[in-house]
Amino acid sequence: MDYVTDRWQQILFASWQHFSLVVQCLLLATVIAVGLAMVSYRSERLSNLANSFTAIGLTIPSFAMIGLLIAPLGFGVLPAVVVVTFYAVLPILRNAVVGLNSVPGGVVESARGIGMSRMATFFRVELPMAWPVILTGMRVSAQMVMGIAAIAAFVLGPGLGGFIFSGLSRLGGANSLASVITGIVAVIVVATILDALLILLGRLTTSRGLRV
Repeated sequence: MDYVTDRWQQILFASWQHFSLVVQCLLLATVIAVGLAMVSYRSERLSNLANSFTAIGLTIPSFAMIGLLIAPLGFGVLPAVVVVTFYAVLPILRNAVVGLNSVPGGVVESARGIGMSRMATFFRVELPMAWPVILTGMRVSAQMVMGIAAIAAFVLGPGLGGFIFSGLSRLGGANSLASVITGIVAVIVVATILDALLILLGRLTTSRGLRV
């Protein structure tokens, strides 16, 4: 507690940086994933390719990818954003393809039958109906990349990972264990807050008929 009390402003600032990094990358990943799903969900071949991409992407160790990005991108925020966004895309893309494919064909045909264009049908009918499934993918991504964002401290990325790496680098020294525990607990707290916000977002943006 003394460690936290003495550094509470630093912890709050790092927590905000961590939260901001994850949220911004999550929003970017959602736009990318929905765009890719929009292109691929009507083609079985492209849908399978998208699913294969997500499966292969999840097998790549995040620490290894961060290390590989040091050469082309250097240290700092940019490699952290690239890595977090990459991993955030994967569950959202998979869920977006599944959600869009689960929209009943009869509903789409009815929308086209009343004169709606292809794009209008997608944004006003298909995307809203698939939104709960996409949002589930966002929640999964948010929890997953919380830990990856901490690993991004290896390349001097922002967030709570600095406490963890700092403590591990001097394990056995003064306050080393406290530094690691503080970083871990803070990541869990931030992840819980973000998940609660995404649940609230789902309630506010999902139509009552779909919730029922």
